[in-house]
Amino acid sequence: MDIFLQQIINGLTLGSVYAIVALGYTMVYGIIQLINFAHGEIVMVGAMVAFTVIGWLAANTPLPPLLIVLIGTAAAIPACTAIGYALELFAYRPLRKAPRLAPLITAIGASIVLQQVAMMIWSRNPLAFPQIIPNMVFPVAGATITLIQIAIIMTSVVLMIALTAIVYRTKLGVAMRATSQNAPIAGLMGVNVNHVIAATFMIGAALAAVAGVMVGTYYGIAHYTMGSLLGLKAFCAAVLGGIGNLAGAMLGGMLLGVVEALAAGYMGDLTNNVFGSNYQDVFAFMVLIAVLVFRPSGLLGERIGERA
Repeated sequence: MDIFLQQIINGLTLGSVYAIVALGYTMVYGIIQLINFAHGEIVMVGAMVAFTVIGWLAANTPLPPLLIVLIGTAAAIPACTAIGYALELFAYRPLRKAPRLAPLITAIGASIVLQQVAMMIWSRNPLAFPQIIPNMVFPVAGATITLIQIAIIMTSVVLMIALTAIVYRTKLGVAMRATSQNAPIAGLMGVNVNHVIAATFMIGAALAAVAGVMVGTYYGIAHYTMGSLLGLKAFCAAVLGGIGNLAGAMLGGMLLGVVEALAAGYMGDLTNNVFGSNYQDVFAFMVLIAVLVFRPSGLLGERIGERA
């Protein structure tokens, strides 16, 4: 039971990151039906910017460690939101009425460009993320949970609640939901569709920046390719829960993280280490395939019937 609880804690930590990144995917798709495959690279930029700021502050200032991490996160957020806005303005907006394949290819191209620019700025070598906050360990019913894990889970919950409040309790949220349902009609009712779409990209990018800091702090490294697999898994989490559904993105992220952690923890023992932690990505994608086979709309996605 203690091993099971430990894997659940690890899975919830990982799932919290997946959920935050998946929210960026599902928001953009819900508004303009676009899969922003450059979203994972925005997570990477957030981690890299935070790494640079935190490392410089830790080496040159006597500021408290917690304040240094908060400043690093605060620096990563505007950098990522600027990239999100630039992508929407220059890469996706001109192709809004183009066939769906065109913006999809553009998103992949933007992802490659961001990777290469990051490599030129921060080099191709993995960077050690500054571990300036003591990672205290707390016992929980035979298992353990670290201070970083607690911070990641709590921050994710707060961000999910805040995003839900923005979407369902603010004028911007009303405009976003109206644009999602019918952008031309929303425009006729006085909604500035371009501003709403740009705001959606910026909010998703801000969430990606926080997720980048979470990943860098949790694993202790940052690399210019770190966003590729993370972004792909987060996209799978969004599809798993129901792409375009905020609650679905949260559920899909948590579920994917728990499945991945349980598979990594138990499959090695059951198969004499033939399948173990090195194959945890395989198990995550197997779950996605199974859900798509039996429920293509995702766990919380709506099934839309076709009229004759």
